[in-house]
Amino acid sequence: MRPKGTIFQHGRSGTHGELLLILPLFVKLVYHLIKTFGAGLLAFAALTLMFSFGPIIEQELTYRIGSKTLVEPKYNLPSKEVEAERIIQVQKEALDYGVSSYFSVVIPKINASSNVIANVDVSRKQEYLEALQKGVAHAKGTNFPGQNGSIFLFSHSTDSPLNFARYNAIFYLLKELEKGDKIIVFFADKKYEYEVEDKFIAEPNDTSWLSSGESEEKLILMTCDPPGTTWRRLLISAKPVSQP
Repeated sequence: MRPKGTIFQHGRSGTHGELLLILPLFVKLVYHLIKTFGAGLLAFAALTLMFSFGPIIEQELTYRIGSKTLVEPKYNLPSKEVEAERIIQVQKEALDYGVSSYFSVVIPKINASSNVIANVDVSRKQEYLEALQKGVAHAKGTNFPGQNGSIFLFSHSTDSPLNFARYNAIFYLLKELEKGDKIIVFFADKKYEYEVEDKFIAEPNDTSWLSSGESEEKLILMTCDPPGTTWRRLLISAKPVSQP
């Protein structure tokens, strides 16, 4: 930096001259330091104002000009919060019926509800008798709700009140069901609804109704007929009408 100055003797002389002033190195360094520091302070102040008041200014301008419209978001899949709320509602509804949303069956028409014991081996008598003391049994090898194929649930029926303490006789009134009656199954915190489409009697050793080769989902409920005997089997077939 080499500042220049012109000295005049106004009114005294017509002459003029030029004087060159050279600043010391130390003074020039201090000058550059102050200049750089001042620019930094200005930049910092500008950034501080932008971050502090930027959102407020944006909202004010948006409100005044009206150039930005909030649109309710649409989700292709439920959010975690929505899914959690759905599970809570299913669990509460199952609890109102007195059962678990893990695996249970509810038949409103006959006021029947029970938890279901999954994967019970129907070929092992001791295993299924123990399961039937706890609730309705799900036959091992058959499907679960939400899968294609047959879901097979079975329970004892009894003609004596003395046997209610020994076996869960939830299917005692299964014979009262008619076409169109509703059956609810809770499974894995989901609710599945089925509608009765058929009711029939089968011999104890007849399993043709179970291996019909159908790929569509079907719920089958089975109990003894007449109640308290092992003479025949009463079966209810239902189709899904509501899936989660």
